[in-house]
Amino acid sequence: MMQEWFKKSKLGIFITWGIYAVKGIPESWSIATGEISYDDYMSQLNGFTASQYDPKKWARLFKLSGANYAVLTAKHHDGVALFDTRYTDLNVVKSSPAGEDLVKPYCEAMREAGLKVGLYFTNTDWADLDHFSVVLDKTPEELAQLHKVKTEYRKIWRELRGSESRLSDDVIVGTPVHKEAWARFLERYKGEIRELLTQYGDIDLMYFDVMLERRGYPWNAKEVREMIDELSPNTVINSRLQGYGDYETPEMYIPLTPIHNPWELSTTFNNSWGFRFDDNNYKDIHQIVRMLCECITKGGNMLISLGPDESGEINADYEERLIQLGQWTSKYAEAIYPTERGIEPEYFLGGSTLSEDKKVLYLFVYDRPHKYVMLNGIRSSIKKITSLANGAELKHRIIGGAVWLNLPGSIWIELDEKDQDDVCTVIKVEFDGEIDLVALHSSANSGGEN
Repeated sequence: MMQEWFKKSKLGIFITWGIYAVKGIPESWSIATGEISYDDYMSQLNGFTASQYDPKKWARLFKLSGANYAVLTAKHHDGVALFDTRYTDLNVVKSSPAGEDLVKPYCEAMREAGLKVGLYFTNTDWADLDHFSVVLDKTPEELAQLHKVKTEYRKIWRELRGSESRLSDDVIVGTPVHKEAWARFLERYKGEIRELLTQYGDIDLMYFDVMLERRGYPWNAKEVREMIDELSPNTVINSRLQGYGDYETPEMYIPLTPIHNPWELSTTFNNSWGFRFDDNNYKDIHQIVRMLCECITKGGNMLISLGPDESGEINADYEERLIQLGQWTSKYAEAIYPTERGIEPEYFLGGSTLSEDKKVLYLFVYDRPHKYVMLNGIRSSIKKITSLANGAELKHRIIGGAVWLNLPGSIWIELDEKDQDDVCTVIKVEFDGEIDLVALHSSANSGGEN
């Protein structure tokens, strides 16, 4: 169920952590694309120690960044759980040197720091033989042979789905053996979700991902949603539960226009979700702040991912950016939390947010203007304009306007070098009452006499 805290949070940290950090390869997908064989990938279990895992340190960094929630990959598509599940031995407690449940201390540390607790949980489990015997139409014996060599599992699945799409509706796909395998898989799938929602205190958010499916083998997402609502009715769920989520989840793409439902951008600090030895292409603080502003000014959140190494350490590059982000968000907190989506670019050629009472408009100025910032189409009487970079009151003047049609003049705000922020300047515009905008498609908008 959607909660107010989510819509007001604005910033979350995504922790993409698992055995893939041992070799620093793409999480799970390196199996699916044939970059590495399944067996070689799973050999990373032997090197996953979590020896420097300190979730309280994580929580301090996340809180410092200005984040209000965090999401940890409790289980990615490789099927390796970071928690002590009774449904499979393929977890870091039983099958890696880590030897402990990593989800429990994470949940405790986040709550202690005042952060909302989120867990990522894969729908698709590439290690589950029942699941993948159905998804790839293979026997467990055939899968065991494929595991030994580099295999493009995703290509096999896509070809299978393509061939099924050409079948008539009355053709039954699969065998009774497949039906039984799918039922067993779904029981384990739901069982692990149940464990996460009942063994670690209140879980504020569940982030599901990737539902590989085949015709005739339903996920029963409605039943999963009902189970979650019964066990943890205040848990927020993302959109990747086949239409039974609470918010939209664009990934690596900032929407061009606002999404009217609650939404969250999933993105990264560099080019990778998890830890990679070879990825040093980190975004600088200007880019990170601009992305955050693009999200919040369109009414959404940003969930930005980092990858601890196999020991659980968050490297200096991530840490530096978390600290820099926190320096900016703390300085401009009133323009971020808990504001609403701002005005359209026709009124201000940039991003903006509104206070909840709609009496204060915050303008995000990304680049250095040549002396002036302009607003247009705003009828409201201005009380005061301030640069939040230094607290200085800014001069402004109103030019033009068709008073006989109740069309206001444009507002020109003077912004000197000393009033600007090197990363992103925020201007606070206070009105005497709620903001009053000229309707974008009003017939009077043209300003003509007739």
